[in-house]
Amino acid sequence: MAFIRYRALPQGEPTVEEFRAWLAQFDADRDGRISREELQHALRSLNVWFAWWKARGGVRAADANGDGGVAGDDEVARLFAFAQRHLHAKIAQLGFY
Repeated sequence: MAFIRYRALPQGEPTVEEFRAWLAQFDADRDGRISREELQHALRSLNVWFAWWKARGGVRAADANGDGGVAGDDEVARLFAFAQRHLHAKIAQLGFY
């Protein structure tokens, strides 16, 4: 079994660009789109409780075109806003992991 160490964001409040770069690590199939499962994996790396439920809410909030994933600048910005509203403590702590 291989263990993967994910890169953390710099300390302090991350920018949308830093959030996008951090999120890109979890794009398992490298299609440039974050699926609900990939977002769930990202949230689990932060030890977020109910990661499956929060990932579902995040994709629903960010998915503007209804394709079931997060892709493009607008949708990543929407996901970032969702994360700030609903996971604020975890977003502020990303740099400490």
